[in-house]
Amino acid sequence: MIELEGVSRSYGDRRVVEDLSFTVEDGAFCAIVGPSGSGKSTSLRMINRLIEPSAGTIRIAGEDIATLGLTRLRRRIGYVIQSGGLFPHWTVEDNIATVPRLLRWDEARVAERVRALLELVRLGHETRRKYPHELSGGQQQRVGVARALAADPEILLMDEPFGALDPLTRQALRAELARIQEDARKTILFVTHDIDEALLLADRIAILRDGRLLQYATPQEILTRPASAFVREFVGGAALGLKLLAQRRVRDHLHPGAAPAGEPVAQDAPMSEALSEMVLRGAELLPVRDAGGRIAGSVALADMLR
Repeated sequence: MIELEGVSRSYGDRRVVEDLSFTVEDGAFCAIVGPSGSGKSTSLRMINRLIEPSAGTIRIAGEDIATLGLTRLRRRIGYVIQSGGLFPHWTVEDNIATVPRLLRWDEARVAERVRALLELVRLGHETRRKYPHELSGGQQQRVGVARALAADPEILLMDEPFGALDPLTRQALRAELARIQEDARKTILFVTHDIDEALLLADRIAILRDGRLLQYATPQEILTRPASAFVREFVGGAALGLKLLAQRRVRDHLHPGAAPAGEPVAQDAPMSEALSEMVLRGAELLPVRDAGGRIAGSVALADMLR
């Protein structure tokens, strides 16, 4: 669990973060979003003390981080930045093994951890001998995630990790991160300027503006009960209904049994995707396929309105 209580950060007379208080439960995925200059990255960096708070308290598992040595604190935290932040003159294996070797793990244990992490982020074993410049941007970012997880930290901090990637690569890595979180169940704080990314990945979202917390809630709560006109506009404005559909899955509105003809949508697809298909086909009813590719039933336009 991560607790921020009355946390502020000032530079002279300029307050970048002001009286920030919220709690991230153990194993939760929290996204921190807001416009440029809202204090997102500063808030994240205060948790591993890359930046020291000017006021307030941050606790990890009940311990005030100000009382912890920096080495002890940072061994509990993995950190991922934009473009991976890899050491260019080291191989992938050496990059991933950085912290385990600092912790003096034996080489057999290090090699096994590298193998397991390459498998977790879906990179082939042969990748371990390559250098960062030999990898694509998406592959470098996967290595960055693997390095952050290498010593099995309690917490993963991610600062705009997919910001420099093209849309297709971002989409693939979002899905990969969601799968990794399903397997590893780390406590994750994820800074992004992309509200759709936050809505897709997070259990809870903190929305900042000018260093202040405007709302901290689940994606569903933020979409249905935005705390202010600014929050409503920031998360989608006139498109709130479509974003709400994106939070729901076809399987939750499935009608088993007979289905109409045509290309089926996947039962795990968001309802927004089903709506898009209905518009394209001029249909109010679509067939649905299960994970095995079999027709499982149908989904109807009326279910979206409900």
